[in-house]
Amino acid sequence: MDTASYAAWMLDQEARALLTRLKRVKPFALHETMLPAASLLPATQIGIEHYLMQGRRELSELIQHYIAWLRSSSGRRATPAHAQRLFSLLRLRFNTVLTQFDLFDDALTQRSENEIGVWLSGLEVVAVDALAIPGHYYEIPPIICYLDRGIGAAIRRVRTRLPGGGENPVAVIRIPRERMIGSGIASSLVHEVGHQSAALLNLVNSLRPVLQGMKKSSGVYNMAWSLWEQWISEIIADFWSIARIGIAATLGLMGVVSLPRIFVFRLNQDDPHPPPWIRVKLGCAIGQALYPHPQWQRLSQLWETYYPLDRANVDQRRSYEMLQETFPGFVTLLINHRPQSLRGASLAEALQVQNRSPRQLQTLFSLWRQQPARMYQASPVLTFAVIGQARADGRMGPEQESTLLGKLLTHWALHSTLRASADCAAQSKKHSPRVTVRY
Repeated sequence: MDTASYAAWMLDQEARALLTRLKRVKPFALHETMLPAASLLPATQIGIEHYLMQGRRELSELIQHYIAWLRSSSGRRATPAHAQRLFSLLRLRFNTVLTQFDLFDDALTQRSENEIGVWLSGLEVVAVDALAIPGHYYEIPPIICYLDRGIGAAIRRVRTRLPGGGENPVAVIRIPRERMIGSGIASSLVHEVGHQSAALLNLVNSLRPVLQGMKKSSGVYNMAWSLWEQWISEIIADFWSIARIGIAATLGLMGVVSLPRIFVFRLNQDDPHPPPWIRVKLGCAIGQALYPHPQWQRLSQLWETYYPLDRANVDQRRSYEMLQETFPGFVTLLINHRPQSLRGASLAEALQVQNRSPRQLQTLFSLWRQQPARMYQASPVLTFAVIGQARADGRMGPEQESTLLGKLLTHWALHSTLRASADCAAQSKKHSPRVTVRY
């Protein structure tokens, strides 16, 4: 066997081996074990499986086409270097398929963990509820949550580019494991949901021109409005969280960004995140504008006692004082912003913030203490808002909160699973052919 024939034979073997290994990558439904209540909702499972299945099918066809080419007359005439180069591209494509598989595998494997799997399913119900606002402004995408180390949450939004190419079929939300389980987890979760909703409503792009206009006409506050424009993506996500779960959002944020002083005061003009010090202060200002109440001033003052501004350097103090002077105009702009995607409604109107006032949340908590069953009938996001308000008021301790939230997440997971099963059964009954049995 000459060198060229030997190279073609070797590459044929390697391509067939690649195809064999690809066939070992099975759908999640065939190898992930979990309780039914911990399973994904059908739309999420189907979206992930279809996307990965399509990638495997396309790669399999490419490998088979490559093998056929190797055995053809044109393949036999090709140089070993050219044939090897084509095979190396197939291997890179194979590793891309595995990378995308592992992206979802890391999340799904946790579904078999005791309690955690069911709680993750419950958190997905909360995430869907946090995205759902009256008005049918967008279709709610499938969502999957998983836990990871670290102190911050993150989201890979639906229809964003995945490693190696292709659009993400579901929104993937990473939750810090250290937040399991208390009302602070809702702060992280709903903040990330805010990023997804902002993308669906095109909020960042609609706000940037407004902020650029303010920057041009603001005189000495030009720098402040420039920074608001730079940070608007994170601020909109914070706004969404505060509008949906009230003071629980800002309390949860404080828990995340309570870091050594050097990190809290650091102002990096290349960072899309506002510095923690000003971010918490802005959260209190947004809360006060949406739900006027002394609690926001009290929380703002508490933050200043943790991190006195006189501990910052001169440039930081000057920047933060200037930013605070623009709070009223900036917060008013956010509340009254009317993007085209909301069809004339303002952000505050679309999010129906009037239903999250501290007094209403306190009244609901008193009612639920007398009639606990009503808590399980309420929307998950409202429930987190009520519990977060109770924690802020000192009417519920962290021990009671953790126990209660564990029960609620389990209830939401079980309820959504049973409802999905009932819907599937109804659809099956609706579309199944009628069979006449004759005796």
